[in-house]
Amino acid sequence: MPLLPGAEPFRHDGGEIGVLVCHGFTGSPQSVRPWADHLAARGLTVSLPLLPGHGTRWQDLAVTGWQDWYAEVDRELRALGERCERVFVCGLSMGGALALRLAAQHGSAISGLALVNPANKVHDRVAAALPVVRHLVPSVKGIVSDIAKPGAEETGYERVPLHAVHSLRRFFRVVDAELPQVTQPLLVMHSPQDHVVPPADSERILSQVSSRDVTEKLLERSYHVATLDHDAEFVFAETDTFITRLTTGKGEDTGTDPGKDSGKEGATASG
Repeated sequence: MPLLPGAEPFRHDGGEIGVLVCHGFTGSPQSVRPWADHLAARGLTVSLPLLPGHGTRWQDLAVTGWQDWYAEVDRELRALGERCERVFVCGLSMGGALALRLAAQHGSAISGLALVNPANKVHDRVAAALPVVRHLVPSVKGIVSDIAKPGAEETGYERVPLHAVHSLRRFFRVVDAELPQVTQPLLVMHSPQDHVVPPADSERILSQVSSRDVTEKLLERSYHVATLDHDAEFVFAETDTFITRLTTGKGEDTGTDPGKDSGKEGATASG
C-alpha cells in the first residue's frame, strides 16, 4: 500500500544519546518530522517510526489496535537502548500517551519525556457508546490539521474508523492507570487553544505522574499540532534544553521536590 506524502519512518544514526519520537492517532511521521530533524541535526540518534495502520488509508487503521501501536514504539525503544547510553522519548497527542506507557513499563531505561499536547481521554459525547456504535458506523470525520499557522498542513486521515477509536479509548484507560508509575523527568508543552485534545488532559497527566522533575510550558500561539505550528521552534528549543540539562548532569533529581515547576511559561519564539 503506497504511503501518504511524508509518512515514511525516519531514522538517524548520531551519538550516544537517543531519542524516540512518536506521532499521533490518524497522523503520521510528517506531523513530527521537523522535531525529529531538529534533534538529528543536534547530533542525536533519532528514531521516528510509522505506527501500524497509519500513513496509508483509514481502512488500514480499522484493523489495528492499541497493542499494535504500542508494540511498534516498544520495539524501537529497545533498539535505541541497545545502541545508545541514554534514551529520551518525545510524543505528540496519542504519541504522548505511548511515551507515558513506555516510561511506566521501562523505568530507568528512559531518561526523560518531552510531550506536546499529550492525550489522556476520548472526550466525544458518544465515547461511552463506542462498543455498539462502532459496529453500525464505520467511520467519522477526521481530526487532522488543527494548526493555527496559515498554510501549514498535517498529513493524515480524513476519516477516523470507530473500531480504532474504541481501541484508543481502552488504551487511554490503561495509560491513565499507569501514570503513577511514571517517575522520569517530564517536559509537558501544551496549547490553551487545542481543538482536539483539551488542556485538561495535560493537567490530569501532570497531577497523576510521580515524576519529581516536571516542567510545563504553554504554547500560546499554536493549536493541537504545535510541532507544525507557530510555536514549533519553541518546542524544539525547549526539548534541546531539557535533554541537554539531563545529559550534562545539571538539575538531576537529587531527591528533593522542586515543586513540579508548572509556572506555565508561554512560548515566545516566532513561528
